Formats: sequence, C-alpha cells, structure tokens
Amino acid sequence: MSEQFAYPVAIELDEAGFYLVTFPDFPEIATDGRSEAEALHEAADALEEAIAGRINRGDNIPHPSQTKRGQTIVPVPAQMAIKAALYLAVKEAGIRNTELARRLGADEKEVRRLLDPHHKSKLPRIEAALEALGMNLVVSMEARA
Repeated sequence: MSEQFAYPVAIELDEAGFYLVTFPDFPEIATDGRSEAEALHEAADALEEAIAGRINRGDNIPHPSQTKRGQTIVPVPAQMAIKAALYLAVKEAGIRNTELARRLGADEKEVRRLLDPHHKSKLPRIEAALEALGMNLVVSMEARA
C-alpha cells in the first residue's frame, strides 16, 4: 500500500467575487476566500477536518483522483496525513486497537490516541505503529506550483 495525501481542487470565482474551492474527492467540502491564496488556506483546513471526521466515523478516505486541467493540488497537513496513513494501515490490516497495542507492547489507550486525529502524537510512536503493521513512513516534498 502506498498513499499520497494531496488532493485536487477546483477553484472558481463566484458572483460575489469570492474564490470558491471544491474537492472532487470530498463532496462534503466547499470553502472560499477573498483571494485565491486565502481560499487555498481555508481549503487545507477544511480538508484536514473532513479527513478527521472520516477517521472518527470509521469511513473510507478516498485516494486522490487524477488532477485535471485547471485544478490545483492541496496537500493534507503533515500531522493529519500521518494519522490518516496509520488509520488506513490499521483498516487494511483488519486488526483491532488491542492487537496493535499488543504488537507495540503498549496500552490500548495509547493506540486510541495514536488514531485520534486531533491528538498530537509523537512521530516516533506513529512510525513504530506503522512498522508493527509492516509499513514504512516515507516523507517527500515538492516545490509549489
């Protein structure tokens, strides 16, 4: 499994002069801003909350769709991307939190915190959890378009 957490968005100027941002992969997200930069900043926040909501509900997190002409990419903030990666790895493994806790030699409460999208978990523990699931965390960066 390899996941990338950057999603395409459509940006349109609406009748009121605001930049409206929508995500093809997340129909529940629509946000705007007075400038394109502000709208994209708001879009990153909205994307983070949409993913947190999906994690909290146990819903699927979609794979990013192919970027189409005129679309821009919005990356998921790093902490949320790492939490989403762990969430997806646990789902794919089909195990319960107690099993991951056993593999980590940790308490089940720690695993719940690792999977809590709003808890600021330490990176080494998330990496250890991913390793316990047979995964490696790979970080990359790209120049902004």
